Amino acid sequence: MLCDKYMRIYVKVTPRAGKNEVLKISEGEYRVKVTAPPEKGKANEAVIELLADYFDVPKSLVSIIGGKSTRVKLIEIG
Repeated sequence: MLCDKYMRIYVKVTPRAGKNEVLKISEGEYRVKVTAPPEKGKANEAVIELLADYFDVPKSLVSIIGGKSTRVKLIEIG
């Protein structure tokens, strides 16, 4: 799903999960599970990589604009 323009979504992150996955909860709301620990930005980087893959965009177009140190994050794509 290639984005024509930017979009913002809310993501609830579960670090240290058993596997990496993206689950759509509702329009604009997702749950992302990553195996990376929430240390030194590792989980955030994993979230960016996973969402870039999910939305079929380069990692450079995915950024965390809110909640960098919390489980609920505001992500901008595009």
